[in-house]
Amino acid sequence: MGELLALTSALCFGATHFISGLLSRRHHGVTVAAWAQAGGTVVSLVPALVTRGAAAPPSGALVWGALSGLGTGVGVACLYWSMARGPMSVVVPVSDVTAVGVPVLAGLALLGDRPSLPALTGIALGLPALWLVSRGGGSDGASGGRGAGPPALLAALVAGLGIALHFVALARIPAAAGWWPVVLSRALSVAVVLALLPVARAPLALPARPAAGALAAGALGTAATVLYLLATRQELLSVAVVLSALYPAVPVLLALTLLRERLTGAQTVGLLGAVAAVALIALN
Repeated sequence: MGELLALTSALCFGATHFISGLLSRRHHGVTVAAWAQAGGTVVSLVPALVTRGAAAPPSGALVWGALSGLGTGVGVACLYWSMARGPMSVVVPVSDVTAVGVPVLAGLALLGDRPSLPALTGIALGLPALWLVSRGGGSDGASGGRGAGPPALLAALVAGLGIALHFVALARIPAAAGWWPVVLSRALSVAVVLALLPVARAPLALPARPAAGALAAGALGTAATVLYLLATRQELLSVAVVLSALYPAVPVLLALTLLRERLTGAQTVGLLGAVAAVALIALN
């Protein structure tokens, strides 16, 4: 059941990135991120209010929720910043693999995760598969075909570390803590992105239709977060995070079917590797 929750989380994460990516072609990416995080925060209030009679969460759970939100806000902002200054085919894989690799290492080295041999093989296969799927076509109009310089690579690395913090912190929230740590996580991520709007020279306003799309993307992002949180309560962190982080395959497949884009050879190999990784991890 944990594997299914994590894979469904990946579907929601992937749909979120697909919608946000389309909107960011015409509007500033940090502005889209701010609206998406705001929409996600509103949706996160629903389960918290439905269970409002539950006991107040312990302070430790709120700290983990806050760290999760800080990681999300920094991760999203740095990812968009790096994508504006370097080719997506370089900065996105750096961010994605860092976001997955760090929680996997934390689970194995610090949290005592001991996956089965097939699952461990699937985890090892999932990292290069994720890299290949994320690489895209290898050039970007925004970067003019230039290689990613040190600032863009550093920002991509920080983005990956931020998202990794989000994954690890969420997994540390106990089931008895309820949903308010998730609300705090989403709200703090909004605050971080809003604080970075002036730095990115991004406007706050969006036209009605793009704003609605960004809010919907944020709602899917919250659904993905909740599903991932539930997955970590039934599955090892190193397993749940790899399955949830296979979400880059979803925008690729959506672009293939809806936008008639073509797969590169590397993406084809990556998708096949991702399928094999899922099959092996399911044997855990």
